[in-house]
Amino acid sequence: MGTTGQGQAGQDVDEVDVPPVRRRSAVRVLLAALRLTVVSAVTGGALAALVVAVIIKDVPVFLTGGGVLVVLILIGVVAGRRSPAGEEPPAGRVALARIEDLRATSGESADVPVKFRLTVAPDDRPAYRVKIEQHINLVDIPAYRPRGIAVVEYHPDEPWKVLIVTRPTAEWSRRAEEAEIDSAPESTLVVSPDMSEGSWCMLTLFAFLAGAALLVLLFRGELFTSGDGDGAAAKPPSSSSSSTSRTFSTSTTVSGPSTSLLTFGVMRVTAMELEARVDTAYVTEITIEDHRMAVRGDSTRPVSETVHLQSLPYELFPGLVREARTTLGVRDPRSWRIYVTPGSGAGAGPRVRVTVTGKEGTAHLDADATGRVTDRRAVGESG
Repeated sequence: MGTTGQGQAGQDVDEVDVPPVRRRSAVRVLLAALRLTVVSAVTGGALAALVVAVIIKDVPVFLTGGGVLVVLILIGVVAGRRSPAGEEPPAGRVALARIEDLRATSGESADVPVKFRLTVAPDDRPAYRVKIEQHINLVDIPAYRPRGIAVVEYHPDEPWKVLIVTRPTAEWSRRAEEAEIDSAPESTLVVSPDMSEGSWCMLTLFAFLAGAALLVLLFRGELFTSGDGDGAAAKPPSSSSSSTSRTFSTSTTVSGPSTSLLTFGVMRVTAMELEARVDTAYVTEITIEDHRMAVRGDSTRPVSETVHLQSLPYELFPGLVREARTTLGVRDPRSWRIYVTPGSGAGAGPRVRVTVTGKEGTAHLDADATGRVTDRRAVGESG
């Protein structure tokens, strides 16, 4: 039956069980916020790991970051498809409510958003106040007026979720016409403990950036070191570079499981870096190995007794290495090395020597500045 006179709304306010419900909802919101924070931070760290791995050329870091992202995506897909086991949305209950106040706002359609202040009077619990906003058809708005009675649907576990029933059953319509409900005190007003969409977005962004920043801080040493070299030279020089008025020397090492100086273009890029490091293109000796290039020079030497770094046919050197490894009697070459030195005699070009070493011994071939083989010594040959 409807609530009349000094009915349920007149009961002691302390009997209202909204605070425990609000506390349970607040705990759920806190857990959701913690879960969102962790996921956002891990996602930011994983994406940062991919970027850092590319910069420092670290394959394990790249695989770890990519693996974490794949796991997060799989968890999201599975969670999205799986219905929560044993958990059903709270069932709504029908009750009567007193309209304390209402205010319609402008709308561009037949349904106008209306803000209501209600006193909800359930049959099995004390009345309480709530504020809601609901779209009401223009035709039905005159049926709602202050101090009028409306039929609503509410959720016992989430009492702030209230919806006006615009088409109640005949029984509830009769009860609404007969009922009189007293206004509940303002102290019984319930509001949702959920954070706003803007707060969730800010929390996600902050956690994402924090995770990315933490990952970058963990690898700050490698990042700053990798900035000293470009292209193929991703590691610091293997020997310290020195430059005086007479002699200088420096070297650099390329890194990565698939990076080799035999890769097309890597030798020339590395030579350009070494030239910039010693601040001259004229050197007296160049040594090239699979992952290392070194140069030596003497500023007192005349240009005719030096080698110009950019004049060498680096693109032909991989072919010379292949020829030395396959035609000089070394069946299982363990290592190779290229030596470039100034030619002897007036007008002679640079001398290129390629050596290969295996269990049979060491062999070598010589070539000129154009990459043409001029001499070869197979395993066991003298000279």
